[in-house]
Amino acid sequence: MPSQQKPVFLNLLQIRLPIAGIMSIIHRASGMLMVLLIPISVYMLDLSLADEQGFAAAGSLLHSTPGSFILFLLLWMLLHHLYSGVRYLLIDVEIGVERPAYRYTAWAVTLLAPLSALLLWGML
Repeated sequence: MPSQQKPVFLNLLQIRLPIAGIMSIIHRASGMLMVLLIPISVYMLDLSLADEQGFAAAGSLLHSTPGSFILFLLLWMLLHHLYSGVRYLLIDVEIGVERPAYRYTAWAVTLLAPLSALLLWGML
């Protein structure tokens, strides 16, 4: 009679992913969140194009604390998705596939995206 194996409990906090794996998860999450923010973005565009009062209302929404936070998140997601997309395109043409290079580029994307978003957000 074969013995049954017990289910394995995986503690996700103990799994040490390499930085490229973490960056890949962030890339997927940012893509999903960008899709979820499409209705809000379309509403804001519609509001701002309606008339002068709508434009002022959209501006006041973006300058509020929640709107400013959403704007920062949107900037971060767009930049992270852009940088990691370029990284994946370079990997597709066999640039940055070697072990130290893929780590450096993954760290660069992970750190450069929020710093760029902060810089752009500060300019707005």
